[in-house]
Amino acid sequence: MKTLTKLLFALLFTFVTIAQSKAQSEVIGAWQSRSGPTTFLMLVTPFYYSITVYDTAGFKSTMGGTWAVSSNNIGITTIEFCSADPSQVGKQLEANADFKGDQLETVMSGQKIAWTRIDYGNSEMAGVWQITGREVNGAMNTMKPGDRKTIKILTNTKFQWIAMNTKTGEFFGTGGGSYTFKDGVYTENIEFFSRDNSRVGASLSFKGSVNGDKWDHSGKSSKGDPIHEEWTRK
Repeated sequence: MKTLTKLLFALLFTFVTIAQSKAQSEVIGAWQSRSGPTTFLMLVTPFYYSITVYDTAGFKSTMGGTWAVSSNNIGITTIEFCSADPSQVGKQLEANADFKGDQLETVMSGQKIAWTRIDYGNSEMAGVWQITGREVNGAMNTMKPGDRKTIKILTNTKFQWIAMNTKTGEFFGTGGGSYTFKDGVYTENIEFFSRDNSRVGASLSFKGSVNGDKWDHSGKSSKGDPIHEEWTRK
């Protein structure tokens, strides 16, 4: 666990240094690196990011939170979730390095890791969404914002949901992969799932409509239960 935590923080520093060295718009999108059976996935929106590690055996770890570039051009991130080490939640980090275009190369513990841009994060669905309503007994119940929350990060082609408590540092679960949204149908293709690795490879389709910063989402959950939710773009 300690080794994985160190790796995640090394990846986090990679993200921060990318962010501070170029305009924010050039960092936004999905990035991927592979080392043998291990995949490193980084999703970046204009103010939020996630970094996830998984392999053929299943989910390993994830972390993320808010980020910004300060007035003196330093990338600063505040950690909101860290599955490998919840004590890191709430901490701020900063670092310095160079950004080298859409093909990135980083060195960690003497090992070179090459990153490849997957997309630019500029689609209709791209951004950070938080669940704010769920239908119960035929009525949509509004969910009040609080420390415990479930969010979904989307770029052009990749998604990740995370359930967390930003006050206690608790991590409740995550899942992600690729998605499509066409003709009112939102489809997720699961590539990692912390709660049940047997779900990897499954596809879930939902009815969806976006009106401004509101996303109406209905269908069946990964367990087959009917759901109708409202998500709000942060």
